[in-house]
Amino acid sequence: MLRVARAARFSSGGVRRLSSLIIGEHDGTKLSESTLAAVTACATLGPTTVLIGGSSCKAAADAAAAVAGVDKVAVLEDASMDRGIAEAWTPVVLALQKAGGYTHVVAGASAFSKGLLPRVAALLDVAQISDVLEVKDESTFMRPIYAGNALATVKSSDAVKVMTVRPTVFDKAATSGGAAEISAVSPEAAPGAATWVSEQVAKSDRPELSSAKTVVSGGRGMQSGDNFPMLEKVADKLGAAVGASRAAVDAGFVPNDYQVGQTGKVVAPELYIAVGISGAIQHLAGMKDSKVIVAINKDEEAPIFQVADYGLVADLFTAVPELEEELGKAGL
Repeated sequence: MLRVARAARFSSGGVRRLSSLIIGEHDGTKLSESTLAAVTACATLGPTTVLIGGSSCKAAADAAAAVAGVDKVAVLEDASMDRGIAEAWTPVVLALQKAGGYTHVVAGASAFSKGLLPRVAALLDVAQISDVLEVKDESTFMRPIYAGNALATVKSSDAVKVMTVRPTVFDKAATSGGAAEISAVSPEAAPGAATWVSEQVAKSDRPELSSAKTVVSGGRGMQSGDNFPMLEKVADKLGAAVGASRAAVDAGFVPNDYQVGQTGKVVAPELYIAVGISGAIQHLAGMKDSKVIVAINKDEEAPIFQVADYGLVADLFTAVPELEEELGKAGL
């Protein structure tokens, strides 16, 4: 059996065959942008299979099959896979990896993958590689360290590479042009390992924070959650998402899902407006890859100005209403 398994992973010339298993996140109809980024990241890592799970996931499977760069779509229709419970997904991923001999197990960095892939890596007895920014070759990757203040090139000797990729760095794979084979798989999920209780989801007409092209964020300088509506008015005029620093979240100004930073969401919009944010290292790690950064702060020594493309030293309670007024005059 060992000889057969080894032979399946090598070509006749003795070169190891590469293949990737991508964990497909979806909303029931289409893949998430983080998964599309993972497809792009795996372009040089051999044939790509996307795993789609859920009780009603045919539309998502069809969408995955149409993505350029996807070779196969593995579908497991099981209700226990609906809520992204890591305990249910883990045995499925392990069974597929073993059956297919995949050399890479990959997902876009998200709350779901951060719960799932560490379990997969531990049970495979390999080291997970997190937040990959660049795939240099099959075993060499670039990732951030020290809260994003340095980049490390790491080389893995593990037989199976388990990794998350930062979605904001990789282009999103085209959602048309592909014609992947769709096949049903039957490894057992583990529905009894954890039970779904409930969730509280903040509903908003604004763009999702991690994928928005414009983000307006507030920090401790906002002084109170009661003052965040002034940022929301500006955000609505710009078609932007609203974010916050960890200090603002810890102070209870806004919910946790607003947090941008190393321990929150990593964003890289075309425009990032930081209001009343000093610029702590952990916050900069989550937004410094933004194309254009605008900072408004009354403290001219605030670290945020070191990474800002445009800085305004002013009282935000004067500057933000004026900005809203000017946007209105511009017809926004």
